[in-house]
Amino acid sequence: MAASGRVRRIGLDVTSALTQGGGIGRYTRELVHALVAADDASHYCLFSAKPPLVLPVSDPLPSGPRVSHYPSPLGERWLYRLWYRLRLPLPVQLVTGKLDLFHSPDFVLPPVSGGIPTLLTVHDLSFIHYPEVFPPALVDYLNRVVPWSVARATHILADSRATRDDLVSIWRVPSEKITILYSGVHARFRPVTDAAALTAVRARYGLGEEPYVLAVGTIQPRKNYQMLIRAFQPVAAALPHNLYIAGGKGWLYDDMLAEAARQGLEDRVRFIGFVDDSDLPGLYSAADLFVFPSLYEGFGLPLLEAMACGTPVLTSNASSLPEVAGETAVQLSPHDQAAWTAGMLTLLTDPQRQARLVAAGFARVRQFTWQQAAQRLLFLYQMLLA
Repeated sequence: MAASGRVRRIGLDVTSALTQGGGIGRYTRELVHALVAADDASHYCLFSAKPPLVLPVSDPLPSGPRVSHYPSPLGERWLYRLWYRLRLPLPVQLVTGKLDLFHSPDFVLPPVSGGIPTLLTVHDLSFIHYPEVFPPALVDYLNRVVPWSVARATHILADSRATRDDLVSIWRVPSEKITILYSGVHARFRPVTDAAALTAVRARYGLGEEPYVLAVGTIQPRKNYQMLIRAFQPVAAALPHNLYIAGGKGWLYDDMLAEAARQGLEDRVRFIGFVDDSDLPGLYSAADLFVFPSLYEGFGLPLLEAMACGTPVLTSNASSLPEVAGETAVQLSPHDQAAWTAGMLTLLTDPQRQARLVAAGFARVRQFTWQQAAQRLLFLYQMLLA
């Protein structure tokens, strides 16, 4: 990416990598690491709001001679007030210094100066489709700030065709302004067969020795866990499996946490909290079935992580999820509770079908790597810089 002997300076907003354990935080961490590994001709200027005292994961950012971290002296709330409420044109270069391109991977684009190209990642428009599953203040914020950021960006990255189509149909974004960039699956996600390692993961999260069904994702209404728990009630009556839901608390989660008690499943359904990335492969590998009943997803990375670990998958057929899963998972309406009960019972008692799904999943997941994502993104950077 060098021109006239000068190293290009690529700005990236890594705030989410330092503040969010899963979701967009993980997306940003994986993408930045892959970019730095793939590009030896640019200098990466990693901007962030003032980092929290306790980071969600250890070593979230890459390091090296071609990487600099520029934390703002202001926290997220102050930057939000200045940039998105007051819309003060204080460019990000006041913190990073000169940039040739700036990429924001988390919905919103701060002011930049000098007319440099800007890239914005929009993961999904769930706040448009399902505003009732978000806090009203968050919906108001996203409805004001995301369209404004989309209009200002030189180019948009969408996680999936589903997100691209939403941007075109809902906000009339020209399709030629949007590039689809699929996420990848880290090489750490592979079957864990070591009995001691699996026992250690079970012990760490208090899972006991019973077989289990696993769900992974932040505890918030869009993940549809209440329906899942209700659908699991007949499964618990027929089979020895427990249901474990892994994910940090998001918002509006009290009803979800109370649903297990309402169904009389306090001993069979557990929310086990945020799981460290290093423990996830063992957690997936030990599960007999992975379930993902989400109402709406921009991509749905846990589907592929489960497949990579050799776990059969039962997923919602909403938004981008059929696009990601292909023919390698059983797909059901997220609104059909009876179908989810039947789907879980069928898969948990049919080893041959499980084996077919696992084999298809291994083949599917090879199509999604962070190395491929980084190379595609670097090509887009080159186009924008040209």
